[in-house]
Order: sequence, then structure tokens, then C-alpha cells
Amino acid sequence: MGVKGFGFFFVASLLLLVSCKEERETRLLASNDLESVFNEDIREYYFTTLDSTALYVSQMDTLNSVETNRELFLKSRKWYKRVEPMLIAYDYENYLSMNAPNLTKVEIDDYQDIKVLHPKSFQVLEELLFAEEMFSNKELNSVLGYLKVRIPFVRKNHILINQRDRHHLKMIRDAIVNIATKGITGFDSPMLSNSLNEAVYNYETLAKVLDIYENAFTNKSIYQSWKEEIALTISDLNSSDFDSFDRYTFVKNHTNKQLDLINMTAMDWGITLNTSRTLNPTINNLFDKNFFNMKMFSELREPQLTEGRIKLGQKLFNDTSLSSSGAISCATCHIKEKAFTDGLKIAVGVNNKELQRNTPTLSYSAYQTSFFYDGRSDGLEDQIVNVANNEDEFHIDLKLLEQKVQASTDYKVQFDSLYNGIISDLNVRNAIATYIRSLAPFDSKFDRNMQDLEASLTDEEIKGFNLFMGKATCATCHFPPVFNGTVPPKYMETEFENLGVPKTDDFDHPELDEDLGQYFPYEVSEKRNFFKTSTVRNSELTAPYMHNGVYDNLEDVITFYNVGGGQGMGLNVPNQTLPADSLGLTVNESKAIIAFLRTLTDKEFENID
Repeated sequence: MGVKGFGFFFVASLLLLVSCKEERETRLLASNDLESVFNEDIREYYFTTLDSTALYVSQMDTLNSVETNRELFLKSRKWYKRVEPMLIAYDYENYLSMNAPNLTKVEIDDYQDIKVLHPKSFQVLEELLFAEEMFSNKELNSVLGYLKVRIPFVRKNHILINQRDRHHLKMIRDAIVNIATKGITGFDSPMLSNSLNEAVYNYETLAKVLDIYENAFTNKSIYQSWKEEIALTISDLNSSDFDSFDRYTFVKNHTNKQLDLINMTAMDWGITLNTSRTLNPTINNLFDKNFFNMKMFSELREPQLTEGRIKLGQKLFNDTSLSSSGAISCATCHIKEKAFTDGLKIAVGVNNKELQRNTPTLSYSAYQTSFFYDGRSDGLEDQIVNVANNEDEFHIDLKLLEQKVQASTDYKVQFDSLYNGIISDLNVRNAIATYIRSLAPFDSKFDRNMQDLEASLTDEEIKGFNLFMGKATCATCHFPPVFNGTVPPKYMETEFENLGVPKTDDFDHPELDEDLGQYFPYEVSEKRNFFKTSTVRNSELTAPYMHNGVYDNLEDVITFYNVGGGQGMGLNVPNQTLPADSLGLTVNESKAIIAFLRTLTDKEFENID
């Protein structure tokens, strides 16, 4: 379709939407298992936003001036952000492709099937056009060539066909979560920090969809509440710049209120949102303990997480007799009072010279999709297999582990009642994993304030959260509410980063740490020095920090990020994911971030010295 064709369809689509709005008679919602009667209107808006995105991309060219291409980019990006909520809901893979960070991605199936992928997304386009360094026409043509083909392809092959009303309501909910956890952090706009404007474009689409559904509301006051809430949200987003935006107030007063409106809307429409996803659809607070659906972070068809299984798992977790030496247990390296770390630079008993790594916290570890710093395990039960078999740890095969538990009369009684009398290595591992899954209370000082249980945060702590989510860009890797690397809004992938972590804490004479991280076992150079992004919850208690325990205090950690990681210190770190430029944090700003981090200490640990 040429430029004129795009323009014609854009105008025609807008006229159609206006016409539909003026002529629409009151229509009833479809039942839960029938296609929404509003699909046609939403599909037309979807086409309008996609066509408008493509229109401005199609006009971009290496023959244009940089200023012209920048202007066209911003216009296209505006329309892309309007279509984004629908892409996330109905074409997630293309959303990931079109909005990918400017980072090389490696997909590995086996030694013979390794794909190194270079993104060609809007984020790459932004960095090419707005970076200080001059881009090459070849790079620009490559990205533009992809987007000029991809966007019409997405439109032609759309799957917005037979959605139910619950799908459209979930689309709105996912967009709200995405904006709060990723959209306002700078994740999508690392060069321009245009995140607040882009959040406005997201909300314009939510307002449009709700407008299409206006006649579906039995209780008109709920629809009016939506109109007023989105107007206030857009006003707040427009009233501040990126660095000074009050994200704490935004999440507390807007995000949580909108999640509550989702529940009210579902009740008004008489629909039930799908419960077989990573997020619980009825939770109306981003920091609620039950915000996540634990079933989706557990193995398929495994036994339910019950109080009895948690207690059994805790007993097994602390049982030294399960190791070959009879001297260590899980709790040996994961000490409860240290938020399930050990306080040591390198874990006890780790003799492998290639894996001299710090003991990570088990707090909130359930909410990730990869385990160990190099991601070599896919689940908690699988991680326990690695620990049991490791000759530097339990050094025991699973059959012997099973026999040790079977030999205990006490355990036999508990397994009789909790696992139908079946003492297998799988059930033993499940019990331990169940206990670990319980170590996520979401009851820290910060959580309690976000849940409106108290109002005890200081101005410095709130400032620290706002810096964490904004200027300091911490939340572009440590995503709320867990503040780890599991990526919203689907929370189905855990990120790994290359920060250029040094061998020692000497900032004046740094040396790159020798641990190659995800480079092994496939020896892919693009994965060199990549490590999993862990949670910063309970970080007050989990020193020393980083995969090699290089930093003894949070002050040094913040300094490391502030100077731009390894590259910022002058080290040669290919594929570093942390920008090498200084964050420009002042001493007081660094102190505020640390003050915020200390509010993430779980309640049971708050008085531990």
C-alpha cells in the first residue's frame, strides 16, 4: 500500500469510527463463551493505529534529513504506542519483535541450533536517530526495511477475530500493569526518555476501547469513573518531566485504582477473567501478596501449595542428614536470618574454579523462570536436582535421597497425609520447592504502604523509589513488584544482563571478573559475562553483592551502576547491556535509592541486627 493509500485508509477509518459511535444503539454484551459484539469496532481501531504507524514509517528514508526522519519517527511511535495494548494482548510475539531493546539476543536449542538475532525494532530506530554518534545508512535501511514489511504483515495476518469481552477487558488490565511496571521507567525509550508521553498514548487507546463499550455498562457510574480516572491519569502524566515524575503516587493512586475498576467492570459485565495466567485477574493492588498466580510459576500438575507441605518442606530444607556427609542442609548456605543467603563472598564448598559464585537469596525466587546465575535450571525442583548431585554440595544421588527420607518414621507419617503415602525423590523435591515458594510475603514496609496498611514512608524513601523507577533506570532490569528480572506484563521470561562486573572493588584499577557466566556450555561469545537479574528485595541483608560477591555494601553497588558498569570504568566488555554513560546521580540521590531498598526488607527481618 502506498503513502496515499495509507492516508486514505487512515481518514476513512476515523470517519467510520465516528459514524459507528454516532449511530450505535445500545447493545448487549455477549456471553462469556461467545464472540464480542464489539469486535468489529475494536478491529477497525486496531487497523487505524497500525496503518497510521506504517504510514509514517513508510515515509522514512536515508535520503531524508535526520530532522525529517526524527519527526516521522515520533509520529510513527505515537501511533505504535496507541496500538501497543492490542499488540500485547493479541500478537505478543510481534510486540516483542517491534519493541525489542537494542540488545543482541541468542536463541539456543542445542549445539547445532544457535541463532544470534540482532533486533530491528522501534527502540533500535530511536537509538540510531537520536544518538550523538552518526549512524550508517546501512543500519538505518536494515531497521526500516524490517518495519516497513513487518507492520503491514501484522495487519494482514491479524488474529483479532473472535475475541470475547473478557479478552478485551484483560487487554486493558495488561496495559495498565505494563505501563506501571515498564512503560513509565524508560525501558521503551532509553534514548529520549519519552516514556510519559508514550504512556499517554497507551491510555488514549484504553479510553477508546472503553468508549466503544460505553453502552455495555449497566452501571453508568463505573463508565464515568473510568472516563474521569483516565483523564486524571493523562493529566498527571502530562504535568511532569521524566526525572521529576512521582511514580510512587502514580502507582498508588492510579494503577491500583484502575485495577479495582477492572474488577468492578467485570462484575458489571457479568464476565469472569481467565485465571490460568501468570497474574491473578481479581487482585487490585500491584503489591498484593496474591498479585501473581503461583500455579503458573510451578511445574505442571504438581500438588497444591498447602500449609502442611510448606512445613514439611521447611523440615527437609533444614535436614543435614539428606547430604552425603550428614553435615550440610539447604539452610547451611541459605540462612533465614540473612534472607536465605550466607553472608559470604563465595558459597561454602564451592571448589569449581569456573563457578566461584555468591549464594543468591531464595526470597521471592519462585517468581522467575530460570535458576542459578547462569540459568542452567528451569524450575525449583530441577534446581534441587543440581544441588543434590553436585559433589561440592549434597553429593548424593536422587535414589539415595529418596531412601534416606523413606527410612524416617516421622517423614513417613507426613508423606502419608500430604502425598498419599508416596515418598519419591520428586515429592521430596516438591516439598522443599513448596517451602521456597512460600518465601514471598510481600509485607515489607514498602508493600504495607502501597497496600494502604500504613503511611510510614519518609520523603527520602519515596524519592528513592522514584529514582529507582526513573532517572537511575534500575527498574528497566529489576521490574516491580518483585524487583527482579522477570519481564512484565506476561512475566514469562527472566532476563540476563552483562554489567561488566569487576574482579575486585577497586574502582581506580578495575579488572573484569573471569567468570564467563552464560558463555558455557555452548561457548557462544554473545552470551559471555551474562548473569541472571536477581531480586533486590531484602538486599539490606544479602551482602556481599553481585554474582561474585565483589561489593560489601549497597553504596558500592550504586556507585558501580552510576559510573556505567565495566565499560564506564574503562573495561573492554563486549555486549554490555548496562549503558556505559554515567547516570549522573548525586550523593543524596544515591542515599535515597539505598533508603528505598531498605524499605523492601520483609517484616520478619526488620528487627534483625
